[in-house]
Amino acid sequence: MMNDMSRLAFQTDSTRVITLFLGGVRTPGVKFEDGRSVGGYHNLSHHGKDEVKLAELEEIEIAQMELFGEFLRDLQDVEETDGSLLDNTMVLYGCHMGDANIHNNINLPVILAGGGFRHGQHLAFNPHNNTPLCNVFISMLQNLGIEREQFASSTGSLSGLAKA
Repeated sequence: MMNDMSRLAFQTDSTRVITLFLGGVRTPGVKFEDGRSVGGYHNLSHHGKDEVKLAELEEIEIAQMELFGEFLRDLQDVEETDGSLLDNTMVLYGCHMGDANIHNNINLPVILAGGGFRHGQHLAFNPHNNTPLCNVFISMLQNLGIEREQFASSTGSLSGLAKA
């Protein structure tokens, strides 16, 4: 429902920014449509390499990615005068932990979709000399026409991320 509300809000120009938060410390168990339930996301993210917890965490994350894919397809299906709603919307999906099991916040997994960027690629950067996440934010600002070269810990725009 939140994805539908977000799409409608963008489609009707009711807002230009939406932030959604999935999971958290107090997240109860996740219940699937078939009635099964697994432990809360936060608890499972501290899996300790337990195979059962890892399998449940994988199931939740696959379901989250499926919903995210549906959201992107829904944005793509909305035609606007100069492309689709997805073409005119930057969607950043990510996590603040590279490995939540050990509270590691390097090598963060993020997806940037839409916004006129060239997509269909996986950009991997040096895992030992991280590219700051703020470089993504600089690229997004520049895509909006805001000429900034620095934001927080950024070192410039994100290399490899070009306009379509």
